[in-house]
Amino acid sequence: MRPLPDPIGPGQESVWRFPRPAVAEPSGRHLRIEHRDTLVADTSAAVRTLETSHPPSWYVPPTDIAPGLLHASDRRSFCEWKGHAVYWHLAVGGALLRDVAWSYPDPTRAFATLRDHVAFYAAPLDRCTVDGEQVRPQPGGFYGGWITSDLAGPFKGVPGSTGW
Repeated sequence: MRPLPDPIGPGQESVWRFPRPAVAEPSGRHLRIEHRDTLVADTSAAVRTLETSHPPSWYVPPTDIAPGLLHASDRRSFCEWKGHAVYWHLAVGGALLRDVAWSYPDPTRAFATLRDHVAFYAAPLDRCTVDGEQVRPQPGGFYGGWITSDLAGPFKGVPGSTGW
């Protein structure tokens, strides 16, 4: 059962107006990812994916990620729209965050702009920001969306949202 969308406030967009199937779009918004006093990524050239009921997942160009921090994981998954994903561990400040990021080395044609860009789960990281605002991770643990104050939900991942 589809929930009622939250009211849209000034300057907000509703995730219930995002398309299905998903799309990818370039964004000039400023993203920063920090963990254990290390700048992991800093970009104004991210690509965001939009899908009904989901906050955007943000994909960072590999050139805007600090070198040497990402290490390949054996984990793999499949998205019906984007294709086969590979996962990454992040080694920083003496810690290894396992499967904290993912990418599409050979995405479907519709998502070609995601090629080799890396998306990060916000929850395990100390600080992920969009235009200086610290994000909240999409609920549920499985999804990688970043919630900012300019989004209206409710967001997939909350209890009871499996069928949305």
